Amino acid sequence: MQKTNTKKLKMLENIDALIFDLDGTLVDSMWIWRDIDVEYLKRYNITTPANIQLEVEGMSFTETALFFKEKFAIPDDAETIKSDWNKLAVKKYMTEVPMKPGAVDFLEFALLKGFKMGIATSNSIELVNQITNVHGLDKYFPVIKTSCEAKKGKPAPDIYLLVAETLKVKPERCLVFEDIVPGIIAGKSAGMKVCAVDDINSQATLAEKKRLADYYIYHYDEILRD
Repeated sequence: MQKTNTKKLKMLENIDALIFDLDGTLVDSMWIWRDIDVEYLKRYNITTPANIQLEVEGMSFTETALFFKEKFAIPDDAETIKSDWNKLAVKKYMTEVPMKPGAVDFLEFALLKGFKMGIATSNSIELVNQITNVHGLDKYFPVIKTSCEAKKGKPAPDIYLLVAETLKVKPERCLVFEDIVPGIIAGKSAGMKVCAVDDINSQATLAEKKRLADYYIYHYDEILRD
């Protein structure tokens, strides 16, 4: 019989809704974007800067496209850039992106306990739809919003406030799960509790993540077992 971790379960006290970032938080996908950046910029004979992922962390898909257009003098408009990225990423999202360890069990637990749940992501809606379909996540998440639907991307709180409003839950009754510093800041700025999620792609900011967040987990099964 599965035991629950009482200490970690305390993060769920006085909480009505759980709001998740997607990439690096629910699914192990952050690694593919380095590959996509290299492949995309190679078209223009541009060497991908080593710190490019840190520069765009938290930006919406549209904000990132505009950033690339300006920084690298890309001749295409933002919509074309986004379309090209989607084409490069879609197969990887469908075949190479697994769920984070313990995530499905935790979602099942949360669903049975009656928590409202939503996704607040900086990714494109096209890729979000692909990954949620592949892993059957729709039954957990009646609300899925992208930062392109908000006024500003992370670290602004807009996307988290939008999801909370749609779920009809007060921000202070929401718990956010995030893997990057701008996302943690966004959740805290929205007046929500935040649980930081470990991800190999954000190890450089591990100490800051732990400092900013209310809780930290390496795997979701920490919450559900001793």
